[in-house]
Amino acid sequence: MKITILCVGKIKESYLREAIAEYSKRLSRYAELQITEVADEKTPDGASAAEEAKIKQIEGERLLKAMKPEAYNVALAIDGRNLSSEELSGKIDELCVSGVSHIRFVIGGSLGLSKDVLAACDYKLSFSKMTFPHQLMRVILLEQIYRAFRISTGEPYHK
Repeated sequence: MKITILCVGKIKESYLREAIAEYSKRLSRYAELQITEVADEKTPDGASAAEEAKIKQIEGERLLKAMKPEAYNVALAIDGRNLSSEELSGKIDELCVSGVSHIRFVIGGSLGLSKDVLAACDYKLSFSKMTFPHQLMRVILLEQIYRAFRISTGEPYHK
């Protein structure tokens, strides 16, 4: 199984980079992991709705350019489906059984994902109705993917 995390922006904080590296290492036992970053746009303080829409469009175009059709694309979106860890594990298993060999998780920038990116995805996944920093979502997502593989293989994992 190949897992790609396609995301907007770079991780600047060393503690987040360390956590990402740790979960990437752990996950390597179960899947080939690739993290692809596209450039983010600076959002000025007090940006208008039109400015924010333009920024989402630009970032969305960059994401779409990086999205190849060979993968099953999962958008991280507040209005997506909430799954338990066990349900996420089951979803990944279901995709594997149905012949999917590449799952791409798409994380937007600070303003979220454009409508075009959401439309291009096969599934929308939500971790919560709360808003999380997109940099932190990489860590949370990697931990949950790792947990999903542990659940799938019947290995113990801290609850």
